[in-house]
Amino acid sequence: MEHGVGVNKLQLHLGASNSVSSILPLTSEQMSPLLSNEREDSEDIQQLQEPSKELPKLLDNASYLIHLAVFGILGVLTRYTLDKLFGPSVGHVTSDQTILYLDLPSNMVGSFLMGWFGVVFKEDISNVSKYLAVALTTGYLGSLTTFSGWNQKMLELSVTGNWLFVVLGFLIGLFLVAFSIIFGIETAKGFRWLLTRLNVTSGSETSRDKTKAKVEAFKHHLVVMLVFLLILGLLWGVSGVLMIAEFKNGENAYLWIACIVGPLGVWIRWLLSRLNGHGLGSRGLLSWMRFGTLTANVSAACIMAALATTKIYVNTRDCDTIVKGIQFGLFGCLSTVSTFVAEFNEMRESEHPWRAYVYTIITICSSFFLGILIYSVPIWRMDEI
Repeated sequence: MEHGVGVNKLQLHLGASNSVSSILPLTSEQMSPLLSNEREDSEDIQQLQEPSKELPKLLDNASYLIHLAVFGILGVLTRYTLDKLFGPSVGHVTSDQTILYLDLPSNMVGSFLMGWFGVVFKEDISNVSKYLAVALTTGYLGSLTTFSGWNQKMLELSVTGNWLFVVLGFLIGLFLVAFSIIFGIETAKGFRWLLTRLNVTSGSETSRDKTKAKVEAFKHHLVVMLVFLLILGLLWGVSGVLMIAEFKNGENAYLWIACIVGPLGVWIRWLLSRLNGHGLGSRGLLSWMRFGTLTANVSAACIMAALATTKIYVNTRDCDTIVKGIQFGLFGCLSTVSTFVAEFNEMRESEHPWRAYVYTIITICSSFFLGILIYSVPIWRMDEI
């Protein structure tokens, strides 16, 4: 009995002290949820299959990029839909003038779904397809949520002197997205329990291994990649046609620009995520800090602020449309709340919960204060003139 308790305590200690929790399987990607499955799953599959059935490295990376692009565009479209649904034009729940900023619903929904697909059902999705796992979390949920849009709305409130709204906007916004991922995790666990009671879950380990070996076969990979490439071409083609048609007179032209440039933001964030878990210098100082996600969020927030300043100075319809499309697509997809809040929750549940709050304060404060210098200060000086 004592031996069993000791083993359990040891397991709990190892789980808590590990810099990577079950929420963030950070091996090849000490970064965004599920991305680590790229390396973990590929290593498992190499043991199960012949090397000839693996995609070459170039095609492997291309498959990731194509999946990320398709799901990134879908994330942009979903974020736009939620903004309209809850915004002033339909639901009147969110607005640019209150602490309930326009992107809050999409950030909450994305964080909730991250609890499902990035935590509880992470391994199940990876067993089906490692590309789908990355596409859902890094591609779709990362693009559905946006940190730079959140930061920019707080900067716009600061310009008008609504500092109380700024503070409340960050505090309430963080609370809501943090609660959303916790609620997502708990409901997903309940659903998994229900599936277990109904005997819907997979059977033996052998059957899972066989399924994985079958799904990860070379021909299957190649066919799926070509299908997604066709879908990506169709999405880009339709977006290009609609952008040209609506650029001069349509109010949604910025959305189609966003769909065209959004995948670039996803790709950059995917590459930056490799900085997570490595720390600083040869000794790997502060390896618990997610420098990849931090760099993506802060840089996107700063460039979005710079574009917002440019838009005000130029003040033309065409410039507004182009800049808004780049902001909504490229930098909305480069930054992410779903990964950020998953990392926050992972740190909060570790044996060093203070790291979660330090990481959050650094991310929010650096983005906001740099944004003040880039956006708010020039606007204040313009008003004085």
